[in-house]
Amino acid sequence: MDYYETLGINNNATEEEIKKAYRKLAHQYHPDRGGDEKKFKEINEAYQVLSNKEKRTQYDKYGRVFEGAGQAGQGAGFQGFEGFDFGSWSERSNQAGGAGFNFEGNLEDLFENIFSGGGFGSRGQKQNDIKRGNDLEIDLRLELKDILHDHVRKINIEKFVECTRCHGSGAEPGSKNNECPTCRGMGQVQQVRNTFFGTISSYARCPNCNGEGNIPEKNCNVCNGQGRLKKTETIEIEIPGGVDTNQVLKFKNMGDAGKKGGKPGDLYIKISVKSNPIFERKGDDIYTNISISITQAALGDEIEVPTLEKPILLKISAGTESGKYFRISKHGIPRFSSIGRGDFYVKIQVSVPRSLTKKQKELLNELRKEGI
Repeated sequence: MDYYETLGINNNATEEEIKKAYRKLAHQYHPDRGGDEKKFKEINEAYQVLSNKEKRTQYDKYGRVFEGAGQAGQGAGFQGFEGFDFGSWSERSNQAGGAGFNFEGNLEDLFENIFSGGGFGSRGQKQNDIKRGNDLEIDLRLELKDILHDHVRKINIEKFVECTRCHGSGAEPGSKNNECPTCRGMGQVQQVRNTFFGTISSYARCPNCNGEGNIPEKNCNVCNGQGRLKKTETIEIEIPGGVDTNQVLKFKNMGDAGKKGGKPGDLYIKISVKSNPIFERKGDDIYTNISISITQAALGDEIEVPTLEKPILLKISAGTESGKYFRISKHGIPRFSSIGRGDFYVKIQVSVPRSLTKKQKELLNELRKEGI
């Protein structure tokens, strides 16, 4: 699967073009709107990669080497073994009087560092990646009326925040952060192994500084050298109008603070929209039912109809039958992926009285005699 082709964009697309293409396709293929669930998942997968600068760079360089490539830093350097027939190699080795190396059970050990992101001759995970804070995911429930407009919402979230005493350095104020003598500030140490392929060089996280590249002369008394603390924080997030259930919103750099000045993670918010007892959402349209009397249906009338915002007047034409829909344009849900709003539909239900007064019965009998 080509991620650019999936989103219908070229490989030079800007972040805004990627976002716009995703919104349009997600709106079109969302399963809750009758869309193709498989296609929707492919669109989501493509967006998660291309909207992330680091993942996009890796994808542009290596492509999808195998399922899961690019996730958690795995598999970036394994491309060179595509098409290698291990079974045939083993057979030829036996025929040539070789040891008949048993690949099962040994490959995992052999390529342990390669699959952890080291690759062949690469530096593996960058120091900044090691220090990067975790991404966070939370669920947010909204009322139907909340999605009619863009709005800012305050939420409380427990996460790692930068230590205010050491300002994220991990060192006690007045002391220094010294370069790790083991890795010389690189955060990684080189490992060399002799294998049947020859000498393989890979890089692993430095055990002395845990991949951070430096060691505080004296740990911060508040965060104990971590450069961050966990606390509950009130943050403001912008919720765009038109969002729908199961849609995931990404907020860059609003996840956990990184270790010792590392880049913060991202915040992902999964939306769920509560059902409403009066109004039903279908895509970007809203539906509601209104009861009118027999005389209103026969003679016509102007009635007040409640909406998610303020009541509006609806003109009922004479001779309206039960089950008829009236459409009020541009009073529905804002279109998430484009400009404009959906429509508001009113379904008419003609109410037949269950009990009548003597006068009402007489009048209806008169009307029956007139053929009504």
